[in-house]
Amino acid sequence: MDASQNPEPAEGTPLIAPSTPEHPLYEQVVEACRTVFDPEIPVNIYDLGLVYTIAIDPENMVRIVMTLTAPGCPVAGEMPGWVQDAVGSVPGVKDVDIDMTFDPQ
Repeated sequence: MDASQNPEPAEGTPLIAPSTPEHPLYEQVVEACRTVFDPEIPVNIYDLGLVYTIAIDPENMVRIVMTLTAPGCPVAGEMPGWVQDAVGSVPGVKDVDIDMTFDPQ
């Protein structure tokens, strides 16, 4: 197989998209993430390091790439909804897409 069939990212290119901290809604989205807590650890998901990316496009669509403390987390099915509800309540946010990963490159 040649490189065109399986392109590798350029060296130094992040495999998880970077956040967009310059967006006017970024800090409000971060604060919304800080209202969601892992029920087994009394720390919010943002400060715990479970949120890898907060990307906000010009239309105020938010994409969050995050993980859980463990693949067998008892709230694995609920946590994305909690985050979506918290971030979706930020005034100006149009939509929220949560991508879960256990393979942060």
